[in-house]
Amino acid sequence: MDAAPGPGAQAPGGRERFAPVARRPALTAALAVAVVTLLGWRFGPRPELAAFVYFGVVAVLLAVIDAAIKRLPDPLTLPSYPVGAALLGAAAPFTEDGGARYLHALIGMAALWLLYAVQWFLVPGQLGFGDVKLAGVLGLYLGWLGPAAAVAGVLAIHVSSALYALALLLTGRAGPRTQIPFGPFMIAGTLFAVTLYAPGWNG
Repeated sequence: MDAAPGPGAQAPGGRERFAPVARRPALTAALAVAVVTLLGWRFGPRPELAAFVYFGVVAVLLAVIDAAIKRLPDPLTLPSYPVGAALLGAAAPFTEDGGARYLHALIGMAALWLLYAVQWFLVPGQLGFGDVKLAGVLGLYLGWLGPAAAVAGVLAIHVSSALYALALLLTGRAGPRTQIPFGPFMIAGTLFAVTLYAPGWNG
């Protein structure tokens, strides 16, 4: 596929994996502040705010790194599974329908991981396994907000990446083998859905 989103693989070892953040500290900090502020505004003082703030900060770091070197570092992605699950689990008893939300979060995590794993297996080169690992994390948070949020997130991910690829093609900035990092679109689409479906202060 022309201008196809490129595979987000595991990051190289050592400090090299975080070099894009070190080279762009002001941009990274500004994006993190913007995302955290947006999440704070949408969720207010709800019990799950801490979980989503954690996700927002990690998401910004992953997006900056993947955009620069087409890598999604495991040291950021993999801990987000237990940390996110623990934070949402801690919020569940204090949230209306918290038990159901938590169950939906776990189902969303498994479902989105499986969806991207199948795509990775059936269409080699479209995704890296780093994208698959990230998908499970995104599914955890989208699932907490419900099936509609999960569907909206997946649609936003693929529509935004397709429009960007088309724009590159139309402007002559992409060729047949141009690889586009998919992680930033996965994160942006998820944040869009989270913002849209966040229950708000009184939800």
